[in-house]
Amino acid sequence: MKIIITGSLGNIGKPLTIELVKKGHSVIVVSSKEEKRNEIESLGAIPSIGSIEDVAFLNGTFEEADAVFCMVPPADYKEPDRRIYYSRIANNYFKAIQETKVTRVIHLSTFGADLDKGTGILLGAHDAEKILNQLESANITHIRPTYFYYNLNNFIDMIKFQGIIRTNYGGDHKFPMVAPIDIAQVIAEEIQNLHSENKVRYVASDERDGHEIAKVLGAAINKPDLKWEVISNDEVQKSMESYGIPSLLAKGFVDMFDRMYKGDLARDFYLHKPSLGKIKLEDFAKDFVKAYNQV
Repeated sequence: MKIIITGSLGNIGKPLTIELVKKGHSVIVVSSKEEKRNEIESLGAIPSIGSIEDVAFLNGTFEEADAVFCMVPPADYKEPDRRIYYSRIANNYFKAIQETKVTRVIHLSTFGADLDKGTGILLGAHDAEKILNQLESANITHIRPTYFYYNLNNFIDMIKFQGIIRTNYGGDHKFPMVAPIDIAQVIAEEIQNLHSENKVRYVASDERDGHEIAKVLGAAINKPDLKWEVISNDEVQKSMESYGIPSLLAKGFVDMFDRMYKGDLARDFYLHKPSLGKIKLEDFAKDFVKAYNQV
């Protein structure tokens, strides 16, 4: 099969590329960075260097592809309205897929994408699903991973300088988490199945509450008394803004995590709960220690 991987060689793209090349597929990896060319080639894949903002470039890359993995790369603070950003990229994918007549599409979405309001930055994924669902000739599967383990790395400075984790979610509320390698495995399964009937597929690796997470991470970094404290949305908003995060974007994060704390993001996930992946919180803690020691 000729398979297109967008998102370059990130946390998901790299293990996905390795797996698909190993299976004997012709894999083309899209990257905006010329310096990624050699690394892509070293994995046995074909680099396609250009911007997903350029529909003509996407058309040329998607031509005669059997399947395409579409993801919206993380945006920087220059894109504070993530809903607009997601819609723009999703529309680019829609146009390229429609024009090149690709028949199998895997889209990286998120848990909570089933909700149409109140989820902050995740509304962009909801909109992207709606846009891609308008493709009439393509068989689309939306992959909905849960909370990424590596989001916990955002607390490293707080742990180092304040000795605690404070945010507006977690505490004694359990939530599902996921490792990129488990996501890549599910995508690899789906993208090779041209006739899959899965319109949505959830991915998770583990489930813990905030206190359990603090205990595991604290033990790993020799801070056995590390605590997780839930604070108000306003406190988190002000804290984010104090670090230079635009107000609109900060509100998007606050709203998203507030809905996660209330259990809304995972409601549909638990109605269609998948088998959990192999990477558990204790496994991630080893990577957390490395990141913690580099700060």
